[in-house]
Amino acid sequence: MGEQSAGGAGAVADWDQRPVGIDELLKRVRAGYRRIEAREAHEAARTGEALLVDIRYAALRERDGLIPGALVIERNELEWRLDPQGSHRVPEATGHDLRAVVICNEGYASSLAVASLRQLGLHRATDLVGGFQAWRAEGLPVEPATP
Repeated sequence: MGEQSAGGAGAVADWDQRPVGIDELLKRVRAGYRRIEAREAHEAARTGEALLVDIRYAALRERDGLIPGALVIERNELEWRLDPQGSHRVPEATGHDLRAVVICNEGYASSLAVASLRQLGLHRATDLVGGFQAWRAEGLPVEPATP
């Protein structure tokens, strides 16, 4: 068995043992997959090749609106809802081959969320470069959130 961190017997030992900052963590996470641009995500969703998953919190959705057709799942529920083996999964979580495009506000939290989904075996999960703000800046469809 490998070295254990100061966290004790249950600690994950396969991460680098030295502390890293968030910028380094994002760089490491993003090196493991190809992120997607807004127009490509729009086309993949339009053709049914990808499921858009909006993880922004309610105040941002209410302020800025929604992407039509995107599945809204709060970040703290994401893994439970998209795990194809989970008892709390959504109907869209049909298998580990699901191409989920995770969307946060600006494209940072979504990268960390994708790392978690990939650990669950969702090997095609990716995130939107620039998040919802990039989507909106491209002039792609947005609808008002209903209270």
